[in-house]
Amino acid sequence: MNIVVLVKQVPDTYSERKLKDADHTLDRESADAVLDEINERAVEEALLIKEAQGGEVTVLCMGPDRATDAIRKALSMGADKAVHLSDEALAGSDAPATARALAKAIGTVEGVDLVIAGNESTDGRAGAVPAMVAEVLGWPQLTSARKVTTDGSNVQIERETDAGVFTVEAGLPAVVSVTEKINEPRYPSFKGIMAAKKKPVAVLSLADAGIDAAEVGLANAASQVVESAPKPPKSGGVKVTDEGEGGVQVAEFLAGEKLL
Repeated sequence: MNIVVLVKQVPDTYSERKLKDADHTLDRESADAVLDEINERAVEEALLIKEAQGGEVTVLCMGPDRATDAIRKALSMGADKAVHLSDEALAGSDAPATARALAKAIGTVEGVDLVIAGNESTDGRAGAVPAMVAEVLGWPQLTSARKVTTDGSNVQIERETDAGVFTVEAGLPAVVSVTEKINEPRYPSFKGIMAAKKKPVAVLSLADAGIDAAEVGLANAASQVVESAPKPPKSGGVKVTDEGEGGVQVAEFLAGEKLL
């Protein structure tokens, strides 16, 4: 099995995340950057499949130079190699442009059988890129997987939604997105961390991947944030002293906030 895992470097959720004043895009320099946790689970699932069936795991990341740290984290977990799509012209790309760019980069990896991704990143939260990548590639999409099995020719998942749990199957190649219930990612060993430093990372520009600059970047995005403001500070709460009417006061407060 030749598996590609889509990974992303995101601002740490424990850091204060901000938007830039100039163009209202995410200010990635204002917060600590980490490999998105859902991507760790995607890498783990790819490694489990590789351990069961053999093959190779390639991590693919679209991002600036600093995203190398996230790539090395995925490699230290056990992935074999990486592709880093890095070009200043990609900054500000919306979800459709990101999907088209990733699909082009996937095309540079020979003989891909399966693409695994997290269901949504913690910065964008669009939850649509894996399905869009599948659409661009013309491959089946199996989303929101909490369990993945494959026999090398087909892939089957347990898909969990608000409506219930479904079993979905498709032939390979295909794109699968996983949820936080899929597994518990392994911790990189010291040996894995050292080995990651020697694993190959192919750095691609737009030209290398065959991406048209007119299709990516903030200037070509179909949607943009036109205005933003800092989150207002928390105000003091309402204190209810129960002298026999506490329940009524709470109910009236909730009704006033349109929570009842």
